[in-house]
Amino acid sequence: MGEQPIYTTRAHVFQIDPSTKKNWVPASKQAVTVSYFYDSTRNSYRIISVDGSKVIINSTITPNMTFTKTSQKFGQWADSRANTVFGLGFASEQQLTKFAEKFQEVKDAAKLAKDKSQEKGDTLSNHSQESGRETPLANQASSINGTDDEKISFSPEAAQLKSENERLKSCVEQSNTTAKKYETELQTLKESNARLVDALQESSANVESWKKELTVCQEESETLRKKIGELEAQCKEANQEKQRNAQLTVRVKELEAELQEKEQELENLRRQAEIIPQLMGECEGITAKLKVAESKNKELEGRIEGLQMDINDSRQKQGNMKGELKKFMDVLDGKLDELHEFRQGLAKLGVDN
Repeated sequence: MGEQPIYTTRAHVFQIDPSTKKNWVPASKQAVTVSYFYDSTRNSYRIISVDGSKVIINSTITPNMTFTKTSQKFGQWADSRANTVFGLGFASEQQLTKFAEKFQEVKDAAKLAKDKSQEKGDTLSNHSQESGRETPLANQASSINGTDDEKISFSPEAAQLKSENERLKSCVEQSNTTAKKYETELQTLKESNARLVDALQESSANVESWKKELTVCQEESETLRKKIGELEAQCKEANQEKQRNAQLTVRVKELEAELQEKEQELENLRRQAEIIPQLMGECEGITAKLKVAESKNKELEGRIEGLQMDINDSRQKQGNMKGELKKFMDVLDGKLDELHEFRQGLAKLGVDN
């Protein structure tokens, strides 16, 4: 039958850095297929993963191996034959749990197969030792107590036993050689396992330090997020302040335009006020003429009625002119007060801005 896949999943594959024994080195650029294979002829199990045409995992599972979960989605195991540590990153915690359960199941099956192989080897060794002890005794008894006929009749059985004894001796020697080989490999595996355990402990310590660094980075990230939020709030306030300044600038320009209009009105009022002395002079001239007219009135009584009407008209005009002049002065005073208040408001607005 050969090797057959018994379980398949997908994961990101990593290997421990051989130089530092601390850092993980990605063995695949993306998630690849990772499968358990069972070899019925050798009664062995392997984990195999291929990325394109490159074999990135070829790990034979032994009873001494242990699969360790280092996080919710990451697990690792040490392979003493490959002299490395493999790591797998899964997409979910459920996939990691299923892979770990399958690893334990395959590990138990490999241990059971190894125990059966050892029992079979021990039985074969015991049988060869018993045969080796029984054959010399039988030959010794036949040579001492047997006659020639007995020797003739016993020779085929002795030859068969002797050949079987030789075969069992060769089997024992092979088993001893194999046992020594296995002992050497076991010692090598123990040493490799010790090194890998040390590497695993170092990697576990590194994981703890990475977790602490990750916690510190998360705290720093949270602090930076708060600072960014505060800066954004300050930026919003600054933008609002800029908008207020822009509005105030527009208002100041409008007030400056109004001030120019008021100054123009004030200039017009000043020009009109310059005419008042002329009007006063005219009033004085008219008053002088009135006095002259009054002096002449005594002399010209005959013309008094006509002159009286003229005088009344003049007085009425003068009264109207004085009333208009008074109104004009009142209006001018009001305008000057408004202009003064407007200047004070503009000065206060400029100080606030």
